[in-house]
This record gives sequence, structure tokens and C-alpha cells, in this order.
Amino acid sequence: MVPFFLTGNAYARGIVPNIARLATALRSAGGTVCWVLPSTAEPPPVSIEFFGPTVAELYRSSGGEGPLRERLWYEFDVHPGDLLVQKSSAGAFFPGRCDLHEQLHHAGIDTVLVVGTVANVCCESTARDASTQGYRVIMIADANAATRDRDLNSTLHTIYRSFGDVRPTAEVVEMIETGT
Repeated sequence: MVPFFLTGNAYARGIVPNIARLATALRSAGGTVCWVLPSTAEPPPVSIEFFGPTVAELYRSSGGEGPLRERLWYEFDVHPGDLLVQKSSAGAFFPGRCDLHEQLHHAGIDTVLVVGTVANVCCESTARDASTQGYRVIMIADANAATRDRDLNSTLHTIYRSFGDVRPTAEVVEMIETGT
């Protein structure tokens, strides 16, 4: 949830309140909020070959510059106990591309709620890889956005059929608040 993907995309900005609501509920219940941002490291050679140097550079710089907290969309309230991590692949759980798995595993966390944009690329990759790593995965339907509804719906269907659960924000907040 960085300016590159939200500026000029009202559809993606529409999920910001749901993500904020989930973050508040998690913190209140003693959960961990993780903000995952794109790395600004050099793109892998395959990205340059696939996208070409101009587009590969555009994606490489999509995470912005400066401290992680300042690169996140301005409407999010990052708390001192939140985790801020960078990923250098589409998914946040791909081995060697992000240390999120190690941090969550060390903390004894076994369930991840996947939210954000672009749902059919980064969020779906994160959910798939988290499932492969053994996490219980819940993708929040109305806290994910893609460029088009059909792309989001396809991702939600894929996750539900093979990699985890799909639920709306209100239902997940209730689950968090009741401990179910």
C-alpha cells in the first residue's frame, strides 16, 4: 500500500479504511500488524528481460524512497509494535526475498490476514507462499484491490479453492474480537 499503487486509483484507495479497521482490531487483540513494502533493490535480471529496463526500473522504484514508515500510504497509522518489512519479490513469503516468515515464525504466529494491492499479483503471491510455508491464510475480500473487479474476483476464487479462506472485513474483525 504505497503511493505508486494508490495515487490515481480510487478503487485501491477505497480499501484503506478496511485495512485500518483490521489493523486496529488486531492491535487491540494483541495481534501483530505487518506492513510489507516493495524493496528498492536492483530488479532481478529476469525482470529486466521480461519487462524491459524502463518498466523494470518503474517497478523497482515503486516502493518509494526513505524510511519504510514514510513510504507507506499516508493515511495509515503505523504503531511502534508494528512490523515494517521489505520484499524483493511479488510475495512476502518467498524464501530469501523477505524476512517476514522468519519474524512471524519466531513470534509463534501461525495465521496471516492478506490485504492490499495489487491483489492478483503481490497479495495472491503472498497468500500462496504463506500457505506453502504452513500458515493459515485468510484473504480479506474487501481489503484487497486489483485493477479490475474480474482480476480481484479471480484471485479470491483461486485462494478460496486452493490456498486459504476468503472473508469480508466485518466478519474477520468479529472473529478477532471474539477470539474465534
